[in-house]
Amino acid sequence: MPLLDAKDVNVYYEATHADRIWAVRDVSLSLEEGEFVGVVGESGCGKSTLGFALTQMLRPPAHLTGGAITFDGREVTGLSPERLRAFRRGGIALVLQSGMNALNPVRNVENMIGDVLKAHAAKSERPSSRQIHQRATELLQMVELPPEVLKNFPHELSGGMRQRTAIALALALEPRVIVFDEPTTALDVLVQAAVLKTIKELQRMRKFAALLISHDMSVVLGETDRTIVMYGGRIVEDQPSSSMLSGEHHPYTEALMRCYGDPRADRIELSDIAGSPPDLSLPDQGCSFAPRCKEAEEVCTTSLPLLHPWRQGRLACHTRAVGKNHIGEADRVL
Repeated sequence: MPLLDAKDVNVYYEATHADRIWAVRDVSLSLEEGEFVGVVGESGCGKSTLGFALTQMLRPPAHLTGGAITFDGREVTGLSPERLRAFRRGGIALVLQSGMNALNPVRNVENMIGDVLKAHAAKSERPSSRQIHQRATELLQMVELPPEVLKNFPHELSGGMRQRTAIALALALEPRVIVFDEPTTALDVLVQAAVLKTIKELQRMRKFAALLISHDMSVVLGETDRTIVMYGGRIVEDQPSSSMLSGEHHPYTEALMRCYGDPRADRIELSDIAGSPPDLSLPDQGCSFAPRCKEAEEVCTTSLPLLHPWRQGRLACHTRAVGKNHIGEADRVL
């Protein structure tokens, strides 16, 4: 049984110019104990909204409708605030992409960690000031920050330190799953690499499952066990990260990878993806990538492609459909 399992999840946003904006459409995925999975796609593809849905952090105008999300075999959609608060201890945590926005500007680091511990503790188990200080010191050590940071406020920290503080807050309740929503956005490349190294080391040591959401394909492929590619609110491909640099993939995946150069190559050639992302307020009319796809056929504009076994994972594409001479040995096994 997967640790985290989502089936046919749909999320829409209320909008003034349209009845509904469908940010996530019929998404199904699973996360195993200790697995590190990446979710990648261009801005507006629904990846961050999916992360909020999985962690039960959606707020109006976003609405989860249809589908089911289970954690360790238990349904977590529709929990009352009290049950949701209890569930978060040892359950699922979220690290947002901007530490400055995620942290409380009028509380120092120790107080913020204390707030988390108090909010999720039973009344008979509320931690003392000494226990909070000890736990906060341990958490900062985990994310490689000195104890002096406990007395600092968010504006006194660098971008990398704020992001490490956000990770420490996520670790406070010892979650078994952590969703990292673009945790290195706006950080320079050296700090980005250091934060990613810390995340990977923590994941290995603490053995939590992780979902890394990013627009950067190179980051996802370099850090994760499995890569999920989203486009137009849907999963279009799901493969082991180790296999993403070879073989045939969804046309969008291939186009996305051409936007990033291989640093090992003698000559780097980059290309963009022509056209614009789909209007998510409109109903599905075939594959949403078809208007931008150089391989699109007539069926792509009239019929919605469903995820089917492909290589060692899943793929949704008519031109890569089983039976069109694109099937390999891995597909036959599946």
